[in-house]
Amino acid sequence: MTEMVYGTVPVQSGDPVLPRWWRTIDKWTMSCVLVLFGIGLLLGLASSPPLAAKNGLEPFHYVTRQAVFGGLAMFVMLVVSMMSPTLVRRLAVIGFFAAFVALALLPFLGTDFGKGATRWYSLGFASVQPSEFLKPGFVVMAAWLLAASQQIGGPPGKIYSFVLTVMIVLMLAAQPDFGQAALILFGWGVMYFVAGAPMTILIVIACLVIAGGVLAYNSSEHFARRIDGFLSPDLDPTTQLGYATNAIREGGFFGVGVGEGQVKWSLPDAHTDFIIAVAAEEYGLICVLLIIALYAVIVVRSLLRLMKERDVFIRLAGTGLVCIFGVQAMINMGVAVRLLPAKGMTLPFVSYGGSSLIAGGIAVGMLLAFTRSRPQGEMGDILLRRANR
Repeated sequence: MTEMVYGTVPVQSGDPVLPRWWRTIDKWTMSCVLVLFGIGLLLGLASSPPLAAKNGLEPFHYVTRQAVFGGLAMFVMLVVSMMSPTLVRRLAVIGFFAAFVALALLPFLGTDFGKGATRWYSLGFASVQPSEFLKPGFVVMAAWLLAASQQIGGPPGKIYSFVLTVMIVLMLAAQPDFGQAALILFGWGVMYFVAGAPMTILIVIACLVIAGGVLAYNSSEHFARRIDGFLSPDLDPTTQLGYATNAIREGGFFGVGVGEGQVKWSLPDAHTDFIIAVAAEEYGLICVLLIIALYAVIVVRSLLRLMKERDVFIRLAGTGLVCIFGVQAMINMGVAVRLLPAKGMTLPFVSYGGSSLIAGGIAVGMLLAFTRSRPQGEMGDILLRRANR
């Protein structure tokens, strides 16, 4: 608690790994993630029993699985957060290529589980969504390329990262998975902007994105149906958005009470995409504001620590990771309140989903590793020393 209030203690090179890790880690961010996972288990107890009963399973089947996957995710997060940025980069690059190959093979070996989009590999006892694991690896890979392009005699990393981004976006759009494609494109755009991209190039990219959206609307019935539903002034109360909107309205400020919510009996994705509707109905606006505050603390704390970082690669990779994390949470909650078109995207560490939880643990572990305090001095002190030479 002392470090939370007064700041971290400067690291000593001869310290053992665990004490050094504890002094340098961002404890506020780590604590917020643990609280979010706890809230996810609590909401899972409320939202998943109806689905378990429908599928003939034990009442807390999905909660038990979420606890197992979440426990593994927390363990992975802590292990990755203890690694050095160099080791994180090396493992992330390897993981990126493995996820990239898995994503490329999805049309041939993947399954859609009857949802109309081939996004998963079925393992029998579980399923794996490669795009979830691709995101953290891609961010680190793109940050490495962008940072290398700023070195004297370095490779054209900006071009390489852009080509890589386009390839991934096209593969995701072909599934179709426009939500993950948008996240990948957004993450690259943020890193490209932080790396010093000219505004003209960013405007051109924004125009290309708009053109791509128009093309997707005209060529994909699935995409067009969701956009039309979002723009329609009338909301069908028997749709998922209709049920979610009504649940949020019924919850009010303090909710209808624990276990008293009804939306979980109507929504097939109450434990995943629309978990925030369950929270709003049973626990009210107070719970929703708490969840939003936890995500805000993670994003703001991480960005503030990254602003002090001198290493270009760490600054870019950390910014990309935390921005994708925050925007994914914003999209999930925005869909539930009809601020955004319907999109199947989980709420990080709160929604049910093995791939989402474990990949989220890897991503936040990387973020914690990049935002650890390092004995590098303040940027102003370095500039002052250069000016006095």
